[in-house]
Amino acid sequence: MAVTIKDVAKMAGVSISTVSRVINNSKPVSSDIRDQVLRVIKETGYVPNPVARSLVTKKSNIIGVIVPDISSLFVGDLLSGIEEIGRMYEYDIFLCNTYGESERELKYINLLKSKAVAGIIFVSEKLEKPQIDLVKESQIPSVYISKNAKDFDVYSIGIDHKQASYDMTHYFINKGKKKIAFLRASVEDNIEDSERYKGYKKALEDSGIDLDKSLVLQGDSTNESGYRIVEMLIEKGNIPEAIFASSDELAVGALNALLDNRINVPKDVSIAGYDDTRIASMIRPSLTVIKQPIYDMGAVAARIIVKLIDNQDVEEKYIILPHTLIERQSS
Repeated sequence: MAVTIKDVAKMAGVSISTVSRVINNSKPVSSDIRDQVLRVIKETGYVPNPVARSLVTKKSNIIGVIVPDISSLFVGDLLSGIEEIGRMYEYDIFLCNTYGESERELKYINLLKSKAVAGIIFVSEKLEKPQIDLVKESQIPSVYISKNAKDFDVYSIGIDHKQASYDMTHYFINKGKKKIAFLRASVEDNIEDSERYKGYKKALEDSGIDLDKSLVLQGDSTNESGYRIVEMLIEKGNIPEAIFASSDELAVGALNALLDNRINVPKDVSIAGYDDTRIASMIRPSLTVIKQPIYDMGAVAARIIVKLIDNQDVEEKYIILPHTLIERQSS
């Protein structure tokens, strides 16, 4: 059985409150007694309960991170940035994987409250008011990473998705492409409200190209979804000149479907992805992408949460980081 604070107190011949004072350095204890308690802690391998300790010290060293899919390449890169900055400021990460389910998000917010975490970084495909309200009620400092975070009065990090999508669509148009398919990764939002769709649509309008809704297709963020969508286009004989997928994994699926059907990329069809996760530069042909500074987004979120925990000023609520269009072999 695990050693408890009660066991340490008994072996050291002191009270439980004395052991607590030594651990938390909260009140003066004589050097002899301190040495005695520390010796017992070392001999027994006792590890203080972080939640109980935070209730005493009024300070936790845990940041809760809620993510929609831990297997996602995007989330993996994001967590690298969060973890590195958290470690720099001596914070540990408590990770919650929601599978994109609203009920799980609410469940994990309540769990993090019970764990007395110092702050919450909330990553979601689509933020909803009940989740935001529950975090606000907890009064735990919070930062959000989501496409619709700017619709709420919260601290958040992102890029200008409308401009990024406009830039990629315009890039294809400048290469003489007019029949450009748009593969959308999220299944929950109204497509007319999607910032990425708005950027795609505006680039077409500005170039005098009519919107062909048969080329606007909705899937999810997986390569299987991208494969199915492009297979369907091929079966219908509705093959575009270019495909702009709103995630790298979606783009990889589209690329594989084209290659399996002996359609040359980029000679017959050009492809672009979105994010610039590791897979984008690893596959062949390598993917042209809109690069989101994913690691930096995680690092900035962690830095902001540390500032909020320490009651420091954060000048802007919605921080927009720069995006980059990276041209590779697929276009």
